[in-house]
Amino acid sequence: MPRARPAEQVATLAVPAAIISALGYGAYRTRLLALLSQYLSQPGRKSRVFALLLLIVNWKSLPFAWTFRVWYTMVTHILLRKPPSYPPSSLFSPVVTSSHVSLFETDYNLHKSNSTYFADLDVSRSHLVSHITARGIKLLNRNATTRLVMDPTSPNKPAKGRFGVFLGAVQCTFHREIGPFQRYEMWSRILAWDRKWLYMVTHFVEKGASKAGKKVVLETQGAGKAKGTDAAKVYGTAVSKYVFKMGRLTVHPAILLDASDLLPAREGGWVVGEEGVVESENLGEVSEQEAGQWSWRQTEQKRREGMKFAAHFAALEGLSKFFDVDADAVLGNFAVG
Repeated sequence: MPRARPAEQVATLAVPAAIISALGYGAYRTRLLALLSQYLSQPGRKSRVFALLLLIVNWKSLPFAWTFRVWYTMVTHILLRKPPSYPPSSLFSPVVTSSHVSLFETDYNLHKSNSTYFADLDVSRSHLVSHITARGIKLLNRNATTRLVMDPTSPNKPAKGRFGVFLGAVQCTFHREIGPFQRYEMWSRILAWDRKWLYMVTHFVEKGASKAGKKVVLETQGAGKAKGTDAAKVYGTAVSKYVFKMGRLTVHPAILLDASDLLPAREGGWVVGEEGVVESENLGEVSEQEAGQWSWRQTEQKRREGMKFAAHFAALEGLSKFFDVDADAVLGNFAVG
């Protein structure tokens, strides 16, 4: 009897598996619909429908919803989708994330609670970094082969350890309130970077405040010229910073950005000087478009402009020194916090 070819063997195994999966899904769906029908047909139908609708419109506030929202962004952009190929001119362009205010997010003034902004920021930042640096993240996860980060103690060997992204700090300014069930957008983009931190700025804005939100930058084109923003449509502004690690070794943000093809070629590279960046270098005359291409000078100019704001944010780290561990007395000590 002739031996089955590999393709036939795969088909022999795959077809029954597909049939079993289809039957299982059909049974699950039928059972789910039956349970839902039973739930809605029992006494107190109106109350049950109301409770179900309440859960649906407030799903983002349910237990484990935050975990799902964050992991969904990372799995989708890094594992399921093909990494995008944006030109360096789009490095500072925003990524837009849409959301709404659930009833469970409101405070006693029936406005979106200030504390809930930070959960939304986790999701928006994850979309930004996972999307635009997916290519670089994949390469850094194979650092033993790609050798993008070298071990400082053994310069000829690649750094060991798992690549990770960690949040260092967040600061948020609240401009206007957002009402219950109101839809809004989060516009997150790269602000700047230094030797250690990648700084990002996020604007919470009115849904549809800018027509640009409906236009996705094509992978073959750059970002358009920035225009003024209607401050009345901005609900809040936040600044965050990420640090990238390879084991316990800090990875320069420019390495990740460069590996993602988001930085133009620069003589000497982007990791220069003792601090990894050179602030004193004279950029000369920076034109809007040099020889029809986006140059490293334009990227560096925008990075420095962003650092003017990021530097104030970074200076807040010094406030930890104001904690007086030897204080003689406190004004109160309360249990419920």
